[in-house]
Amino acid sequence: MTSLAALTALCPPPAAVPPAPDWSQVEDTLGMDLPQDYKELITRYGPGQFCGFITLYQPHAPSEWADLTGPMPARLRAQIEEVRQAARHPWQLPHSPENLFAMGVTGNGDYLFWVTQPADTPDAWTIAVNEALRAPWFTYNGSLTDFLAGVLSGTTSVPMFPRDLLGSGPAFTPSTLRSSTPVAGARTAVSTRAIRDWANANGYDLPERGRIPIEIIEAWKQENPS
Repeated sequence: MTSLAALTALCPPPAAVPPAPDWSQVEDTLGMDLPQDYKELITRYGPGQFCGFITLYQPHAPSEWADLTGPMPARLRAQIEEVRQAARHPWQLPHSPENLFAMGVTGNGDYLFWVTQPADTPDAWTIAVNEALRAPWFTYNGSLTDFLAGVLSGTTSVPMFPRDLLGSGPAFTPSTLRSSTPVAGARTAVSTRAIRDWANANGYDLPERGRIPIEIIEAWKQENPS
């Protein structure tokens, strides 16, 4: 049984879901490929919450707070080290912030990240969970779908998650908000062709694929405020 089959047997998806995004376009926008299990998971479940607690970021979500293609992943990556250094006793990070890409959040403000190593093998990415960008961190050596199946079956215990998370059993509640359709030529807050062209024209050493560093995104915003 595949991880997705195990998850859907444990926690049935909605009978009807919004159309899946154009994954090629999403990956072009992000400048990186995404794990296949994530794409299948979003296609099967659509937007919503697991156990009224875990929300996965969606491409082109109506709110930037849950938009995989919006500013949150880059913003959180930049804030991880800022929060750590601001602490009286900085803690050790289990992964470099540059290797973390946020793709989910909980009702308690815990963040779910992909550990994007190896960068060119997204199906090998593992999971890290963090409590509001502070210590502690929890790492899971498996895919996102494996992680969800483990959490919802009770076989994977995440210390920062509520003990009564499964008190009413595993369930998925669809969101009533619909993802927004990207408009051709519209600017996005994460990586775009415009940002890459600007960076290359201004002397930045930026490869054709891969995440755009937050400092380049911020520099582009300063030059293009409108």
